[in-house]
Amino acid sequence: MKVNAYTTLDLVDAVVKGHDFETESLAVVNATAEKDDPDCVRLQFELDNMTEAHLPAHMEELELTPEQARTIAADLENHAARVEEAHDTQSAADCSDTDRSH
Repeated sequence: MKVNAYTTLDLVDAVVKGHDFETESLAVVNATAEKDDPDCVRLQFELDNMTEAHLPAHMEELELTPEQARTIAADLENHAARVEEAHDTQSAADCSDTDRSH
């Protein structure tokens, strides 16, 4: 998969896990559908295989119905909100600690 202006996410952190290995890498993530007469939503990801020794170069692709794509999108939104909330709570605690030290 080529990284270009149309790629959804360029070079995100990724982890490859197998039975006897775990390797950190970078990945490209893309959500797309055919331009003319689309029949599914495609969620694609590809690892940067320049340093990966356990897997040959390849791209994973999920073919999703619109309902499945919306389910994943909603779940991602929920998890993103939880992570932001946890980060905001931690930031507030850090600020409170800084205020007490002055």
